Amino acid sequence: MAVAQGAGAAQATAAPLSGVRLAGQGVLRFLGFEVYRARLWVQPGFDADNYGAQPLALELTYHRDFTAEAIARRSIEEMRHVGSFTPQQAARWQQALQAALPDVKVGDRLLGIHQPGVGAVFRMAGRVVGEVPDAEFSRLFFGIWLSPQTSEPRLRQELLGATRAMGQP
Repeated sequence: MAVAQGAGAAQATAAPLSGVRLAGQGVLRFLGFEVYRARLWVQPGFDADNYGAQPLALELTYHRDFTAEAIARRSIEEMRHVGSFTPQQAARWQQALQAALPDVKVGDRLLGIHQPGVGAVFRMAGRVVGEVPDAEFSRLFFGIWLSPQTSEPRLRQELLGATRAMGQP
């Protein structure tokens, strides 16, 4: 799904959930190449230090092609920066995430929705493509971008920009 100009551009600015606002956005680069653009939507009063207890939406617009397997494998590696989990959890979560995600192509937009105490839902092109109904998985998964232990602190700061500018943590 390539993002087109016009209607696609307008759709790109629409909030993915009711009651949320765009908090910030940034680009993940690896060796100077853009991997994806990330955009974070949160509710008013969002507390970055307690991100796991609050609903939020994170959209990634890919600048490269990736298989679901590659995304799942890398996600588990990044989740290890955020918190500890057993090898059994890692295997179960990687399998669940791989099943929940599609392969992505340049221009695809994948939306992840964190549902505290429930799990994660993934949407693409306006429809649910998969779910991982595990609250701890969801907290650690979204921690890839939002935890102070993220491997990408600059991107975290960009995503949380509006919450910090409004005097929130």
